[in-house]
Amino acid sequence: MIYGAILGDIIGSVRELHNEKSEDFILFPRESHFTDDSVMTIAIADKLVHDDKALCNNRKAYAMWYRQYYRRYPNAGYGQMFSEWAREDGFSIQRSYGNGAAMRVTALGYACKDLQSLWKEVDDSCYYTHNHREARNGAKAIATAVFLANKQEDKEAIRNFIERKFKYVFQPLDEIRDAYVFNSRTSYTAPLALEAFFESSSYETAIRKAISIGGDSDTIACMTGGIAEAYYREIPEKIMMDGSRYIDVGFRNVINDFMEKYG
Repeated sequence: MIYGAILGDIIGSVRELHNEKSEDFILFPRESHFTDDSVMTIAIADKLVHDDKALCNNRKAYAMWYRQYYRRYPNAGYGQMFSEWAREDGFSIQRSYGNGAAMRVTALGYACKDLQSLWKEVDDSCYYTHNHREARNGAKAIATAVFLANKQEDKEAIRNFIERKFKYVFQPLDEIRDAYVFNSRTSYTAPLALEAFFESSSYETAIRKAISIGGDSDTIACMTGGIAEAYYREIPEKIMMDGSRYIDVGFRNVINDFMEKYG
C-alpha cells in the first residue's frame, strides 16, 4: 500500500527532464530521488491516520497537512503556485488545473469504504490547492482506479467505469508516445497514467510503460504505480530492495501506520 506510488515517483524523478520514450531503461540510476509527489502522497496518508486529531474542518485539515509536509521537505520540487500558497499566512483557494491533486490520492483509494465517500474526500483534499473541475475529476479518476483495483475489479470494468464517469478517452500509448511533450495539466497526464496501467501485465511493466510516455514522468509513474500496486497486490522484491534506499525513513513510518489502520 502506497509504496507503489512512491517508487513510481522515484523511478520517474530523473526522467522528467530527460525523457526515455522507451520501456528499456535502468530503474534506479544513482541520481534517483523522491519528489513532491511522494511528499504529498505521504501527507495525505498521515492525515488519514490522524483524522481523529483534526481540530478543524476536513478541507482545512488537508491544507494544514500539506503545509506541514512542505515545511519538512521544502526542496522536493514543488510547483511555483503551490509553493507560494504553502508559504502564505492565510488559506487562499487556488484554482489550479495541474496534476498535483491527482498525484497524491493513492491512500484515499484504500481508506474509503465506498465511491461516494471517496469522491467527497477527494473534493476536500482538492479544495484549497486545486479547486478546479479538471483537477478534481483527475484526482477522482486516479483514486477511483486505486479503489476498484484494490477490490480486484478487472481492467476492462475499471476502464469502462472511468470512461463513463469522467468522460476520459483512452488511446494506445504507441499512438501518442512520439508526439507527447511535457505538460502538467491533469487532463493531459491522468488518462495516460491510467492507460499505462491498462496496458500492463505487472507492476514493473506498468511503471516502464508510464515512463516511456515521456513528459511529466515522475507524476505519471506515481499515479500509475499507485494503481498497479493495488491491482497486482505486490511489487517485485528487487524493485523494493533497490528503491528502498531512496525512501525517507519518515515515509516508511507513515506507511506502516497507515497499513496498520487500513490494511
